[in-house]
Amino acid sequence: MEREDRASLRRIAGLSTELDDITEVEYRRLRLERVVLVGVWTEGDAAQADASLAELGRLAETAGSQVLEGVIQRRDRPDPGTYVGSGKVRELRDLVAANGADTVICDGELSPGQLRQLEEKLKVKVVDRTALILDIFAQHATSKEGKAQVELAQLQYFLPRLRGWGEAMSRQAGGRAGANGGVGTRGPGETKLETDRRAVHKRMSKLRKELAAMRTVRGTKRGRRHANQVPGVAIAGYTNAGKSSLLNALTGAGVLVEDELFATLDPTTRRAVAPDGRPYTLTDTVGFVRHLPHQLVEAFRSTLEEVGEADLLVHVVDGSEESPHQQVAAVREVLGEIAEQQDSAMPPELLVVNKIDSVDETRMTELRRLLPEAMFVSAHSGKGIESLREIIADRLPRPDVFVDVLVPYTRGELVARVHSEGEVVDEDHTPEGTRLRAKVRPDLAALLESFSASGAV
Repeated sequence: MEREDRASLRRIAGLSTELDDITEVEYRRLRLERVVLVGVWTEGDAAQADASLAELGRLAETAGSQVLEGVIQRRDRPDPGTYVGSGKVRELRDLVAANGADTVICDGELSPGQLRQLEEKLKVKVVDRTALILDIFAQHATSKEGKAQVELAQLQYFLPRLRGWGEAMSRQAGGRAGANGGVGTRGPGETKLETDRRAVHKRMSKLRKELAAMRTVRGTKRGRRHANQVPGVAIAGYTNAGKSSLLNALTGAGVLVEDELFATLDPTTRRAVAPDGRPYTLTDTVGFVRHLPHQLVEAFRSTLEEVGEADLLVHVVDGSEESPHQQVAAVREVLGEIAEQQDSAMPPELLVVNKIDSVDETRMTELRRLLPEAMFVSAHSGKGIESLREIIADRLPRPDVFVDVLVPYTRGELVARVHSEGEVVDEDHTPEGTRLRAKVRPDLAALLESFSASGAV
């Protein structure tokens, strides 16, 4: 490593939040925290380190902060005591004071000791990447299940970081101290810290029970779809890649679309119809990010089960990003964690590069080289959406039970279902009814069994 890199904090250009309208400046000055970002570059090249800190800046702005400055220090590994080198903490304190910042956000997960030391030395609030993402999730959660999942994740994160406040930790006398039992019998009793931990554990237990009940409801709905043999497609991908926009383009669902990170937390399932008439479901899921906190993966397990239970996984990638292949790797890493938790394999993956209307021909050529197996679409302009519909339909599981039936004309609804849900091989209208040879799902085959024309279904 270069001596100069180790000896200095390198500023990252372009991380200051730009505010144009003076009324907006006055409004945000009252509302937004003023933050300085700090990263430690331990691996990869300078471009990757800059991209990671730039992403941290977008996360901070999504959480409602004004980014003043961003700095990176190159090290073999973060300092175990103060994250950045202990000698650089003084320079960072001067930088914070010069910019009038009230918060420092570190691009990594800090240990309780690192968090305490940095706050003592910098004299401002210190937040790490995990706490920042949890804060965004807390702001965006709307459903009862989403709020419970976020609260559980926050409690799991903050439990080892609970701190007492000096002598105020002692709240009552223990043993016989209250009765003046003499030397050696007076003690602090239960401390405030222990009381807080007990309350947190009690709350976490209650949340887990609530989520287990909600998971049962979600499983019942999913089981009903499986019983009806309706194929399911899950839309997954990096945060802000355009998953909700793609769901709207494919189904006209009208779900919330925002140009910000983690706008979607609650999964949305909508019915869609393939070009050949077969129905299937499309589920929009929560976005992923580099170093997604494991507390969130654990808490959002029931939501992420929608991905593992799908018949096809549509993996959406933002084509306007500088390093889409790194985002693909980050998403696949989280999907691997989900597969391990569920002890099952992930469904087949269809890679879809979105936002191609935002890139030029040179960039398109580079994307085709980087991601040769991908489909290229624009959910905003509609380009490539029809081709995507056809590819999805082609990769969905097809009806596999062959039937040869003679359906009376009085049961026309069954003929309509065969046409809409199955694949008709041959159809003939006879005086007795409609003769059908077709491939259908098992549930429909059971309904048609009594009308078998060949003696067997």
